[in-house]
Amino acid sequence: MNYQWSWSAFYDVSSDGISTYAHNLLCGAGWTVATALVSAVIALFEGVTVGLLRVSTNRLRQRAGAVYVELFRDIPLLVQIFIWYFVVPELLPSALGTWIKALEYGSFVTASISIGLYTAARVAEQTRAAITAMPKGQLMAGLALGLTRAEVFRLIILPQAFRLMIPPLTSELVNLVKNTSIGMTIGLMELTARAREMQETTFHTFEAFSAATAGYLLINLVLIGTIRVFAVGRKNRKEQATRSLPVQEVLP
Repeated sequence: MNYQWSWSAFYDVSSDGISTYAHNLLCGAGWTVATALVSAVIALFEGVTVGLLRVSTNRLRQRAGAVYVELFRDIPLLVQIFIWYFVVPELLPSALGTWIKALEYGSFVTASISIGLYTAARVAEQTRAAITAMPKGQLMAGLALGLTRAEVFRLIILPQAFRLMIPPLTSELVNLVKNTSIGMTIGLMELTARAREMQETTFHTFEAFSAATAGYLLINLVLIGTIRVFAVGRKNRKEQATRSLPVQEVLP
């Protein structure tokens, strides 16, 4: 294959006649990061909440959590984005639907919500698995000390469960970053969309998608590094707190 590489294409003026392709790719990376951050916040809060429903002693809450997980986990993300973007506004009252469709950043909002709710179903199962992995004696001991069930979960169970969740949650957040590329199907000009735009106008396919690949790799490496720093810092603080506890002498 006689392909002519040209890295200088990044400094050519893009099809909008104003900015360069390098600038557009950086803007696309910014939208990727913004979408990932909003989606991650939604996924973590919604996922932990649904995970708690899954381990509730109330049958109705358990079933509600199970329905949420099966509904959002079993439907492809692309289909969910299309439903939120094209179908839901039509089902709402006309004034509200028109307002939603006229939002300046409608594609960003839709992509963030869709990816967040989809990922929340997977985070919920990780939360449920981490909680059920805890020894049942801890719950019983907390209740015996006079704590309510909610206090036992908040003070004892969840802090330990979150430590167990760090490895699978890291992988899930990495997948979330990659899933933001689906946002281009509804007009979100994130990193993949900008790379495709450059490829279609300059025909420098390898350069465009090499830059996108490097961008996703860099974003995810920063994400993984941040989580590791947080996990190590939390572990060190716990060890320091343990060492600072006074040791009582045992009298003979």
